[in-house]
Amino acid sequence: MIDFHNHILPATDDGSPSTEVSLNMLRTAMEQGITDVVNTVHFQSPRMDGVPVDINILTKKIDELQKAMNAEGININLHLGAEVYYLPNLMELTKNPLLTFGHGKYMLIEFPTRNLPEGCWQAFFNMNLAGITPIIAHPERYKKVQDNPALVGRFIRSGCLIQLDAGSLVGTLGEGAKKTSIDLLNQGLCHIIGSDAHDDIKRNFQLSAALDLAIERLGRENAIELVTTNPKAVLDGEYIEPGEGEYTKPRPTLWQKMTSQFVK
Repeated sequence: MIDFHNHILPATDDGSPSTEVSLNMLRTAMEQGITDVVNTVHFQSPRMDGVPVDINILTKKIDELQKAMNAEGININLHLGAEVYYLPNLMELTKNPLLTFGHGKYMLIEFPTRNLPEGCWQAFFNMNLAGITPIIAHPERYKKVQDNPALVGRFIRSGCLIQLDAGSLVGTLGEGAKKTSIDLLNQGLCHIIGSDAHDDIKRNFQLSAALDLAIERLGRENAIELVTTNPKAVLDGEYIEPGEGEYTKPRPTLWQKMTSQFVK
């Protein structure tokens, strides 16, 4: 498996605080069958205010971590990338090799938790014209999407790919994220599952548990694509078809129908 989206570089962002924690995390990843880990450092996020994010510094860090892993017998390949916080300047960032994947063909983008700026749709259009596919990081965690999951269909029709967090699917990131992520998974509105791992306790790698859930919902062949085929295609710069982005509102359960009679 390839884990596309995590924060394992020590003392870099809000992820792993130390090499020791990073190694603990990566041991867990290896036990789960993960062969490649794509670190995605936060870029221009408010949580990185005043923190330099320089590709030369990060390359040195990831090389040092890879050497420490090799010495510990942790057989995982590390890759360097970024999770770019949405601002209207995305097109200005596309020449920075840290901020894109697959030879400049993909960019991982996150949004504020409670807001989807209206200008993002034009930004996605401009990126697609330039041959860059936006990958939307964990939309199931955004309040606007939880209230209206059909927005994910609009992302896809705008030429975006969708990455769900493993923690959302298995329920460690809140009930709203779990419900929305399973809804999106069931409807095929997901291209990649990533761990979004941050530490070795509360937010460690959970990719294997999320894969098991995806297999139950989608079948093995379709589920495996989300953690192997598609993330590899992103790293290699190969095209992934976003799909139609059709969203169907789930039918209410019998219990929901019954309880709705008592809710004004």
